[in-house]
Amino acid sequence: MTMINDLLPEHIRTVGIAGHVNPDGDAVGSCAALFLYLKKNRPDITRVDLYLEAPKPELMFLKGVPEALTEIGAFTEYDLFITCDVSDYERIAVAAPLFDKAVKRLAIDHHVSNAGFADINYILPDASSCAEVLTGLFDMDLIDRDIAEALYTGMIHDTGVFQYSNTSPVTMRCAAALMEKGIDFSRIIDDSFNTRTFIQNRLLGYCLQKAASLYDGRCIVSSLTLAERDALSATSKDHDIVVSQLRLTEGAEAAIFAYETEPGIFKVSLRSNLYLDVSAVAQRFGGGGHVRASGCTVPGNADEVLKKVSEAVGECLKD
Repeated sequence: MTMINDLLPEHIRTVGIAGHVNPDGDAVGSCAALFLYLKKNRPDITRVDLYLEAPKPELMFLKGVPEALTEIGAFTEYDLFITCDVSDYERIAVAAPLFDKAVKRLAIDHHVSNAGFADINYILPDASSCAEVLTGLFDMDLIDRDIAEALYTGMIHDTGVFQYSNTSPVTMRCAAALMEKGIDFSRIIDDSFNTRTFIQNRLLGYCLQKAASLYDGRCIVSSLTLAERDALSATSKDHDIVVSQLRLTEGAEAAIFAYETEPGIFKVSLRSNLYLDVSAVAQRFGGGGHVRASGCTVPGNADEVLKKVSEAVGECLKD
């Protein structure tokens, strides 16, 4: 059985850790858990730094996250640099130059699209989340409540609180073991999924009102431009719930949500329910991710982007 210490080179003294751009709950939870685990259990490692690109406010309760660095400082050469939940090199956020300069590089991930971009790659594509991968790598006796909270948070974010098809018996056993550490799991779920600001509710309602049904209801799509977002006084962190809500439409196999990140550039989030491999669709546009949850970036206006991506999805839908 592989443990985290088996993946770490000998005699390392400095370690950097980073997640992907626009980090979701799994990226933040996984990175925070590894950060806390190494600081608590590896006193021989004298420096551990965590790099995260502007974590969402609802994830700031996790221990270690407030200590995260959002830009490169004076220290730039690590003995080891570790990425968590990063599917390819291009998705390393602010810390990419540090990854390049490190003596050794380790990638811990669960994305099926990850071809292995580090010196050492530990990728379990059957795992529900990077947090699940780390739970298996950590010595359970050395996981305290803070580490367990970070791992549990990552797990529920990538499984939709164990609703998605990537949830396995292993996932549930990992979650049970983390719950035994005394975490307030109901609060974590509420803060992550059930509590929304007034602006987030307005934005969700707006996007649902704009939604269109394609292919006899098997694909539900919506979009949001920068101008529309600004008119709602919202930010880029306010629309994460939209694509998940679209996916829940009765009769839908696929959901597509395209949101403008800069003029003429849209990030597209894709979700599926039963059989559609949205990772394969996303890869056609230079993206990737999971079989049931993936993303890509597509240039154009909202109508053009939705047309391109929905046609690609349509080719894969079953009658």
